[in-house]
Amino acid sequence: MQKKMIVIVLGIVPFLMVLGNSMLIPEFPAIKKAMQINQFQVGLLITFFSAPAAVAIPLLGYLSDRVGRKAIIIPALLLYGAGGAVSGFASMLMQNPYNLVLVGRVVQGLGAAGTGPIAMALAGDLFKTSERSESMGILEAANGLGKVLSPIIGAAVALIVWYALFFSYAILSIPAALLVWWLVKEPAGKVKPQPFKQYMHSMLGIFNKKGVSLIFNFFGGMVVLFILFGVLSFTSDILVSKFGLAGVTKGVILSVPLLTMSVTAYLTGLYLRKVKKYFKLAYLVGLLVIAVAMGILPFCCRSLIVYPIMLGLLGLGSGLVLPSVNTMVTSASQSEQRGGVTSLYGSVRFLGVALGPPAFSLMQGVGPFFMFAVGGALALAIGLPGYFLIKEKVVLQSGKQKS
Repeated sequence: MQKKMIVIVLGIVPFLMVLGNSMLIPEFPAIKKAMQINQFQVGLLITFFSAPAAVAIPLLGYLSDRVGRKAIIIPALLLYGAGGAVSGFASMLMQNPYNLVLVGRVVQGLGAAGTGPIAMALAGDLFKTSERSESMGILEAANGLGKVLSPIIGAAVALIVWYALFFSYAILSIPAALLVWWLVKEPAGKVKPQPFKQYMHSMLGIFNKKGVSLIFNFFGGMVVLFILFGVLSFTSDILVSKFGLAGVTKGVILSVPLLTMSVTAYLTGLYLRKVKKYFKLAYLVGLLVIAVAMGILPFCCRSLIVYPIMLGLLGLGSGLVLPSVNTMVTSASQSEQRGGVTSLYGSVRFLGVALGPPAFSLMQGVGPFFMFAVGGALALAIGLPGYFLIKEKVVLQSGKQKS
């Protein structure tokens, strides 16, 4: 029961991180109107959050290996909230708050860098391989649940006033930090931090022995999120342009792949914990399912019945891949390097989310068939060789085993 509580508390961390972008996007029209800015400027609210996070994640991962996970997660949560407060007070008190709002978003992004990836590393420290897959499934489900609920939460909060969205980050971050502080205990007897030169030598050793397996896992996670968020961006557009949908109905359809992904991720984690194998098989099958969904989606864009079903298939594939990848990444190193390895993976994931929507938008200019074909081909290109080149037994062994 105590372990379950720890995983639930750690799951709050990526859940809160996801709200950083996803809760704002549905309210962009109101924000744009209130601050009298254009579409490009409102888009920078996402860029100024995600870019600092992607850059800072590896550094914070290294620091977490030296000073401890909680010593990074708790201040990061508070910094995340402080950034929201800066943007909120600027919006409430200034006539032209835009520049200071961007400053707040940078601060918030730096805080986000020390949340989800470090929580994943901490879960990797706390649980052995037999339990790690279940914990990774729960964390991935929490991440997906945040994506599902964020438009609903954002719409509800914005009913008060649009800049209440920024204050909500500050309000939510405080209890999250307290829960991590009170209820999550780091493993006792942790190895003393290594000198930087020795640490880098250890990291290079990990990639020298397990680099191919780790690279395919990194890019497997990146490709899944690249495709998922690219398709969601395209879907959001066609639901308005072709079907005239908006509000709750649009949000429900967009939530289908995310909800399916969350449920599948949780169940996949449970299954992998039970059987303690088939991690790279789940990786392959998930990417094959994504490729099949991408092959079918362009033929059913005009059907409000078939299209959401295929979106669910896309979410199913994503939910198979991510827990298996998360487990292999967090199991590939010992505790004193886990933060660094996991944070590099977190940066690659952030990159996939950031690149998906603009890349799919550019490919949409060529045509939807081309766009979906490229996505499906990418899933196959990373899935098939990954299955044969990932050394599952080796990558699941922490430490200095040979590859």
